[in-house]
Amino acid sequence: FMEKSEVGKLGEDLAVAFLKKRGYRVLERNWKSKRWGELDIVAKDGETLVFVEVKTRSPGSLGKPFEAINYYKLQSLIRCAKNYLLVNERFADSPLRIDAASIVLTTPPDIEYFRSIYQE
Repeated sequence: FMEKSEVGKLGEDLAVAFLKKRGYRVLERNWKSKRWGELDIVAKDGETLVFVEVKTRSPGSLGKPFEAINYYKLQSLIRCAKNYLLVNERFADSPLRIDAASIVLTTPPDIEYFRSIYQE
């Protein structure tokens, strides 16, 4: 049995490996905004800045991990991502894209990746 924080950390490690294998460049992990929460992974997909929300569950949990990303969660992710762009001026002109990684810790892990759950 793993603690929630361990499940999340393992899921993020798997997501980072998944992204790197697909040519993404991971810039930051667990970037915190004082006001809007946290961005799990900030990466570059070519020239596009991508904010990746990682949801991880242990096997046997009910529902799919990505089901935890509801309207309100998405709104706070958007605010947090916009805050990141404000704070990191070199990305001020970057288009904004949010992806989601949904991971179930089976053997091998079940990873579903959703590109552009939000884009502007």
